[in-house]
Amino acid sequence: MPRLFIDNLTVIDCSILDPERGLIGASWAVNIELFGELDHQSMVFDFAKVKKTIKRIIDNEVDHKLVIPSKFSGTQIISNDEHALHIQFTDSNNEFINHLSPAQAVCLIDSERISRTAVIDYLNDIIMKELPNNVQQLVIELHEEAVTGNYYRYSHGLEKHDGNCQRIAHGHRSQVQIWQNGKRDNALEKSIATRWHDIYLGSDQHVVERKDRRIQFAYKTDQGSFDISLPEHRVHLMDCDSTVECIADHLLSLLENETDNKNSFKVKAFEGIGKGAISQTKP
Repeated sequence: MPRLFIDNLTVIDCSILDPERGLIGASWAVNIELFGELDHQSMVFDFAKVKKTIKRIIDNEVDHKLVIPSKFSGTQIISNDEHALHIQFTDSNNEFINHLSPAQAVCLIDSERISRTAVIDYLNDIIMKELPNNVQQLVIELHEEAVTGNYYRYSHGLEKHDGNCQRIAHGHRSQVQIWQNGKRDNALEKSIATRWHDIYLGSDQHVVERKDRRIQFAYKTDQGSFDISLPEHRVHLMDCDSTVECIADHLLSLLENETDNKNSFKVKAFEGIGKGAISQTKP
């Protein structure tokens, strides 16, 4: 049977609610294979249509969303109407996260845990319904970027963004590369990656309440109202937006403030896979 493949069709950047770890960022590159009979063009499926159809569905369903296991016992849907979806999620450490957003910013998957397999099964069911009849099987592969150095997972939201980055809980799995006085510094990279392990990067301008060792963020955009409340130890507050450009500048400031100010630094901060920003000490 003819077999069609497309590697790196797209990248999914999302956040996940995990039973053990709470809110975590994820970045997956997407490979696909299509099995089927040849159509009247002697094709399984036109590459241009593959990209438009399958990438569109993936982007609409899971990319830049908060992905939630609806079958997990700690998942509680407080309210769900045409305007907003309110979720309270309590993990195995008895820490809870409140999340309120337009329904389009959330993906509920009928599973007890969000794994790559669960996401693949969810997408497969939806995508197959949109493919022509000659396509008999779809194979989706989600894979993380091979990283030899250090990385962290973060979630955030960008109020000022005019696209889906405005959603208050989407995230990334991101490398961090640091040079000190012209040399790569693995110790500093590891320190930042450890400090920002499964972190929420929040802007202090969006803080609406700090109480009982929790921080609540809220803002409104053209997509609707967004609100999230987390344990404060899961949050790193920034005095700026959390765009990758600002993250790179923020990391540079942290390094300059916490080490000998005679040292020079270069920070390469990533936003998911293959993109990011660079900031370095001015000469």
